[in-house]
Amino acid sequence: MLFYAMRLNVVNKTLQEIPSLSMYEQFYGFTNKDLGLYVLADNQVAGAVWTRQLNTDHLSNGFVDDRTPILNIAVIPKYRGEGIGSAMMEQFLLEAGALHEKISVSVVRDSAAVRFYERHGFIYYDNGFEEKSPVDGSHVVTMIKHLSIEAVKRPTDGYDPRRWMD
Repeated sequence: MLFYAMRLNVVNKTLQEIPSLSMYEQFYGFTNKDLGLYVLADNQVAGAVWTRQLNTDHLSNGFVDDRTPILNIAVIPKYRGEGIGSAMMEQFLLEAGALHEKISVSVVRDSAAVRFYERHGFIYYDNGFEEKSPVDGSHVVTMIKHLSIEAVKRPTDGYDPRRWMD
């Protein structure tokens, strides 16, 4: 899913061509600092959303501080425009709120993704320097979302196991 989250399909590149992206997948899930969920459609993974808590040494776009994980989200192209991304984000924000005070994301400036994050309560964060995407050199901005810390709420009424798994 990192392939789609980083828009590599758009620029016709592979993960191996951009070694700096390995920090998002290397040893993912080996710590309780990693959180993610995915959605199924037609009995296959259609999208995923996840966070990775990195540190200053990683030199990652979207980095705010050592306590704020960085968000990635991807929906496989054939499932885009069906509300999958928004549904995943809503559930993920509930889950992340049980663990974190805020999350951050790096977004290509002036893209439709900026509006997506704004709809979900993300705001611009000025980290004091200009960031560029390691994928294609596009200008990117950092956005953050302050989370409500509360107990995890799982969907129970109307829960469709064909749609959600975490």
